[in-house]
Amino acid sequence: MIETPDTPHDPARPSHDTETRVRIVRAVITAFRTRAFHETSSAVVAEIADLPVDTVERHFPRWDGLVMAAVDRWNAERMEPVIPLMQSHGTVRFLRGIVEQNVLDPSLMRLLTSLLNVAATPGHPMAPTLRHEWQKFHALVLRGLVQDVALGREPATMQPERGAEQLIALYEGLQMQSMVRPRMDLLASYDRAVTRLRAGWSQAYAEQVWDLDH
Repeated sequence: MIETPDTPHDPARPSHDTETRVRIVRAVITAFRTRAFHETSSAVVAEIADLPVDTVERHFPRWDGLVMAAVDRWNAERMEPVIPLMQSHGTVRFLRGIVEQNVLDPSLMRLLTSLLNVAATPGHPMAPTLRHEWQKFHALVLRGLVQDVALGREPATMQPERGAEQLIALYEGLQMQSMVRPRMDLLASYDRAVTRLRAGWSQAYAEQVWDLDH
């Protein structure tokens, strides 16, 4: 149907430009599912989206912006069923929910791991944004653990600042191992490790002592 002046405009319907941008972002996600970060380009995305390269570059003049748009959308979809677990079951279960999503679709975690190198590269234009996103995730886990202690889900002997560091290290470390150990049962490994971690949280904190002579 051709829109005429007599046809009322539906404000809820996305514009053609919006639809094109969504199509491009979807194509980027598809590309990253099967290709390494450094092997993906605007030309690859254009082919998947069935659009001219100049259309992709007109909507996303900077490749960095397109990558971040894809990460934001992809991560939001991954987190949608997981976020409620923070309130209902606590932070440890929340992170387990992310692990469950990553087991179902490991592609996003592969991309995020690739972007760690970018985030750590001094002067890279994407680095500040990526570091900010990581800091937001750390803050989310920290707030969750603070709430867990207040509600009695986690012991008062656990200091949330240290707990957040330890829990994220466990989560990210196991994720990275699973990428190069394809037969590893990531979910079972998380459950075993976090059980040990929480047992340690229930004990009074002791200053570390390293005696290298014995």
